Amino acid sequence: MSGFAWRIDADGAAHEVAVRGALECGAPFVWVHLNTNADHAQAWLRDEAKLAPYTVDALTAAESRPRCEKMADGAFLNMRGRTEEELDPSDVLASIRLWAAKGRVVSVTRKHLIATDTVVEQMRRGEVRDPGDLISSFATAITEDLDPVVAQLGDWLDDCEQGLRADRIFELRRGVTRVRSEAISYRRFLSPQRVALERLAALPGDWLADDDRAHLAAAADRAARMAEEVEAIRERSALMHEALTDLRAEQLDQRSLMIAVAAMVFLPLTFITGLYGMNVKGLPYAEEPWAFDAIMGACAAIAAGIVIYFLRKHWFRG
Repeated sequence: MSGFAWRIDADGAAHEVAVRGALECGAPFVWVHLNTNADHAQAWLRDEAKLAPYTVDALTAAESRPRCEKMADGAFLNMRGRTEEELDPSDVLASIRLWAAKGRVVSVTRKHLIATDTVVEQMRRGEVRDPGDLISSFATAITEDLDPVVAQLGDWLDDCEQGLRADRIFELRRGVTRVRSEAISYRRFLSPQRVALERLAALPGDWLADDDRAHLAAAADRAARMAEEVEAIRERSALMHEALTDLRAEQLDQRSLMIAVAAMVFLPLTFITGLYGMNVKGLPYAEEPWAFDAIMGACAAIAAGIVIYFLRKHWFRG
């Protein structure tokens, strides 16, 4: 079974131990992390961890969203964070499910979260001493890992606003659509994640100390800030998309105007040339040697007159 376990001794020293038997070692705090939802993992959660069936189902559910629920003498928490592994296109963040009680935490992931490495390093340095520390460390690490990604989305929109040009419409529209889609996906998870952390901090129980609740409240505040920033990016993306649409419409209007002007110039010329192109008798001056030059001169004069009229009316300025 893929996973690892850590125990914290009474003196605060952290030791990595085997998953099997980790919860029975008698240490003040034990963290068991499983990287799979296979049947043998469910068997371990049920038989060795002695978790209730509904807790096992929550830890191994295929589809999940950030939430927090009180379960027996502990609590279940689901959070979302970044992963370097491939995800379904509809999900931009992988989930981590945690069951926490006094002195122990069991976590399960389908994809390896980047934040897990940060928390393990903090555990190794002795900075994590109880369930509240572990959960707040995960929440903080997830938020800190997402910060540069969200900031990059905002920076891209800044560059887009500064480089808004007609020759970049299609390129910018594709980029804005991508940014808006990612912002919506992040917001879908960050907002309920903030609510879940706030609910966890408010749950009754002696396994959460006052400093743990303060850390959880701080992590919830950071998640709220992230959600607000993502919402702002989503709104800015919508405004940028409208600006690009307006720019494209203006570009089409300019081209339509040029086509209309050209049609207006050639419409009377087409009528004259079509009239004198008929193979019928009786056309005025049809037999005169200067008739062709006269017709061409009249066409040139008419075209020049129409162009001058449009110039005076400022049609060419849109």
